[in-house]
Amino acid sequence: MSSKPNAEIVQTKRDAPQARPAMARWRDWLGVTPFFLFTFLFIVLPSVYLLVGAFRDTRGQITLKNFVGLFAPEILSAYWVTIRISAVTALGGGLLGFMMAYAVTVGGLPRWVRTILLTFSGVAANFAGVPLAFAFIATLGRTGMVTVFLKTVLGLDLYDQGFSLYSFWGLSFTYLYFQFPLMVLTITPALDGLKREWREAAENLGASTFQYWTRVALPILMPPILGAMILLFGNSFGAYATALSLTGGFINLVTIVIGSQIKGDILYNPGLGYALAVGMVIVMATAMMIYFALRRRSERWLRQ
Repeated sequence: MSSKPNAEIVQTKRDAPQARPAMARWRDWLGVTPFFLFTFLFIVLPSVYLLVGAFRDTRGQITLKNFVGLFAPEILSAYWVTIRISAVTALGGGLLGFMMAYAVTVGGLPRWVRTILLTFSGVAANFAGVPLAFAFIATLGRTGMVTVFLKTVLGLDLYDQGFSLYSFWGLSFTYLYFQFPLMVLTITPALDGLKREWREAAENLGASTFQYWTRVALPILMPPILGAMILLFGNSFGAYATALSLTGGFINLVTIVIGSQIKGDILYNPGLGYALAVGMVIVMATAMMIYFALRRRSERWLRQ
């Protein structure tokens, strides 16, 4: 008998992938254990606590009054103001960040400009809260450095012209400081993903630069642009420390109302605060789902 079949069996066994020991697989899972622990402690557990607390009154009894209270005029007004600020800063920060990212990627600016912009964006996107509010007060407050300079040197009083750092537009302007850097960081990979072959093919077919951008580049970039703006919307929607430190609670935002209900001396109703937080979680979750859906669609284009 020939030994050829036996040799093929031995070779097949050698080529077959060997099962990894159970201990090796457990070591792989240890690397992501801190992530799952962090997710459970700071996302899942607080969300469950908020949901349970939203159905309880001040005496611990189960009630639906907290969710009924969400339809009060002052609560609806807080949601509306927060949505307006989030939409304005998402649109403004998105457009400004896109133009900056375009200039350092597709544009002809030197490489070192891109390095400086991305480094600044990485820092500024996380610079918020009390330090950001103090920086803007020291710069554009009533006695801020820029305000005094414009008044004494150029004779221009910003506050006499109707500008106020402590108003809706002043807070929106402050939010732009960390909104457009986040847009730069988010949209730059998508701009880098535009392939040179697409533009060359369009030019070979007689398309102008305007036609290339309106019919090829922008349709491909539209999902990541919209997704990034939705991310900016959620980033602004959940901001709290900056608005509280800058305006002192004079602007009726949802986050400030939640803080007043949970730790306030007069407006103390933790259940209503938890219900407001649940509403914010729903809005944020919806925005993130839309963002991930648009991101997956853009990634399919950029992988082709």
